[in-house]
Amino acid sequence: MRASAQRSLTFAACLFTAALSAAPSAPARSIAPQDRTLLEDLERRAVLYFWNESDPSTGLVLDRASAEGGRAKGPSRDVASIAATGFGLTAICIGAEHHWIPRDQAQTRVRNTLQFLASKAAQEHGWFFHWMDVSTGERKWDSEMSSVDTSFLLAGVVTAAQYFSDDSDITRLARQIYDRVDFAWMLDGDSLLLSHGWVQGKGFLKYKWEAYSELPLLYLLAIGSSTHPISPDSWYAWQRPLYSYGPYHFISGGPLFTHQYSQAWVDFRNRRDRGFVDFFQNSVNATRANDLYCLNLANLFPLSFGPDIWGITASDSTKGYKVYGEIKQFEAVDGTVAPCAAGGSLMFTPDISIPALRAMRDHFEDRVYRKYGFVDAFNPTLKWFDSDVVGIDVGITLLSAENLLTGNVWRWFMANQTVPHAMDLVGFSEPLGPATGLPKTTKPQHRRSHSTPQPARASAPAKGTPSPAPAGPGESVPASARRAARYPLPAAPSPDGAP
Repeated sequence: MRASAQRSLTFAACLFTAALSAAPSAPARSIAPQDRTLLEDLERRAVLYFWNESDPSTGLVLDRASAEGGRAKGPSRDVASIAATGFGLTAICIGAEHHWIPRDQAQTRVRNTLQFLASKAAQEHGWFFHWMDVSTGERKWDSEMSSVDTSFLLAGVVTAAQYFSDDSDITRLARQIYDRVDFAWMLDGDSLLLSHGWVQGKGFLKYKWEAYSELPLLYLLAIGSSTHPISPDSWYAWQRPLYSYGPYHFISGGPLFTHQYSQAWVDFRNRRDRGFVDFFQNSVNATRANDLYCLNLANLFPLSFGPDIWGITASDSTKGYKVYGEIKQFEAVDGTVAPCAAGGSLMFTPDISIPALRAMRDHFEDRVYRKYGFVDAFNPTLKWFDSDVVGIDVGITLLSAENLLTGNVWRWFMANQTVPHAMDLVGFSEPLGPATGLPKTTKPQHRRSHSTPQPARASAPAKGTPSPAPAGPGESVPASARRAARYPLPAAPSPDGAP
């Protein structure tokens, strides 16, 4: 990285760290029995999704399905997501651990999945198609060999191998799948920044993973590879735009899920990189900003937000898959609520996430809470309730809940030394305190139990300051925006027939 950019980044990071340090903290809280019951029921339903809505022979998991079970209507009917499959491998471990799935059946499903991925699924230098036919693995929707979606698959592969470490076939296949991935090839000639993917017959996508998003897991897997590693300097090559909303300061650039996905597996608690960034606390702040943004919009959408309900991210909507957030380049908020926003942040902010999920379930009942847990999204303002669930959104809620309750996913994934070794190479500090038990949370500076504050410029988005970027192409379109553009599926009709 160029020295001037490094100095500017370090200065910005110091200011950011000071903002974090200034925030009051509260001790880790225990989970009340009734809350644990809610989360365990949500987890069981989520595990059932990954067990039922996958092909037993390929192990591939459907990108979406009906909230009542069975295939979704329309073009998604037979489409599997490689990212959802990574969540699914982890879900099977959770199911086996809690005895919701017989261990021998779980082990067989994992072994079959890894065998398919290792020897039958199409791949290019170890990278997999973003979307595939659930039963054959054939390419769907002209999708790319996706770097970030493959990273979520690899996280599931590594987790499953660690959980079933007594099965030599599973550990051998997992190592084969991971070691085959040519991370250096995905640089596409760049010295530091990975490409978003490769398209058969066209070559590499022009976009690079060059700004904070769902990328941390991808870079750590690449840096820690024993066969095709990239430079540890890559970790500091991508931009870290700083945003502020109310009292919250955070690095961002994408919707809320970008703060959740990598940390479903990577345990960043109580650690900082050489840029002085505590990524766990950063996600706590981003989550609280999302909550406050929804609270400040409650006067505009009183049927959707408040007194406890909040949560916007990339999700279904009345007009297809949209990207909502507190940053101005996202879709304008229209009252759509995504339960996975709060659900995927359980590991960060249980004090506001659990009440949100409980309020959604209790208030809207089976309009939002069904066979596989919460529907992907709903919009009471428009009298619309989704009839689908989306695999990655079910998955992030499941993994986040499990990390909150047990820390299991963090423990299983981090027991493999690949990512811990990568974090050492990058220069992460040793944990500043114990990384066990429940996460410590920043004391909220707004409480929904109090009178609702007057929203100052309620619709005003978070303000951001771009950090320096290395020389190269201009800023890329956020990956989530491109996903929405490639995923223009009509939203499912409301159960009551409303548009």
